[in-house]
Amino acid sequence: MGRLSVRLCGIELDNPVIAASGTFGYGYEFAEFYDINCLGTFSFKGTTREARFGNPTPRVAECATGMLNAIGLQNPGVEKVVAEELPRLKRCFRKPVMANVSGFSIGDYVYTCSVLDKEEQVGWLEVNISCPNVEGGGMVFGTDPKAASEVVAAVKKAVTKPIIVKLSPNVTDIVSIASACEAAGADGISLINTIPGMRIDLKTKRPVLANRMGGYSGPGVFPIAVRMVYQVASTVNIPVVGMGGVSCAEDVIEMMLAGATAVQVGTANLVDPFACRNIINELPAVMDKYGIDRLEDIIGGAING
Repeated sequence: MGRLSVRLCGIELDNPVIAASGTFGYGYEFAEFYDINCLGTFSFKGTTREARFGNPTPRVAECATGMLNAIGLQNPGVEKVVAEELPRLKRCFRKPVMANVSGFSIGDYVYTCSVLDKEEQVGWLEVNISCPNVEGGGMVFGTDPKAASEVVAAVKKAVTKPIIVKLSPNVTDIVSIASACEAAGADGISLINTIPGMRIDLKTKRPVLANRMGGYSGPGVFPIAVRMVYQVASTVNIPVVGMGGVSCAEDVIEMMLAGATAVQVGTANLVDPFACRNIINELPAVMDKYGIDRLEDIIGGAING
């Protein structure tokens, strides 16, 4: 393994940089800018059982240190992803890809994960439990340890590939949610998803987003993400994928010291499509600056130090 290499749920990554779901499409869009095989991997656009049009526009708003989005999980549905998006991706990406899955019932998650589990290109299933349980009164799966563990256990029975559970930060005790997912069979945890936010247009005196509220992401959430990654990594014995406001090589190293095995880069891709490539290229010099020989050696360094 090289200086930058890490192992995530038994699969070797050339480097720990993963482009985050919802900011990298299905990959081939960014392949027009650079060779995306330089990435550790990427998590493709959140995919659901049925096609979703998403929320009404406007659904994106800029903030001083990030952005709000209320996209609403727009995607063509899992059957079309398998039939059209993955074959197109195969032409430009040779590595295992992370499949991001959302659902509105346990059955939704099981069905979509089962379909994607059969795809050779898929290395990991990133199960986004920041969705409302339509059959359970609309409560978000990821805000309740019991609901979270039920999703994980059901998906685990149905698939063979590693499950990485993506957690919502909008909870009182994120550690209890992570621990419940681990106990139910999760192979990894990824965090954090976006934080609810809002902007109001002073001219119209109305919310900027048609959905009123959206998920806040970008550099402003980074310290919150580092704290939550540290808390979860200090408790669970499965790999943690850190994300939330990562925008430079130093941020990647900070996340890894907090306990992340790999690090997702999201909003930065929307500011600069070359963000992930630039971070990967900068890592060796930043490692030299801080006396780091191999990235794998620093995982959880702030916990154990």
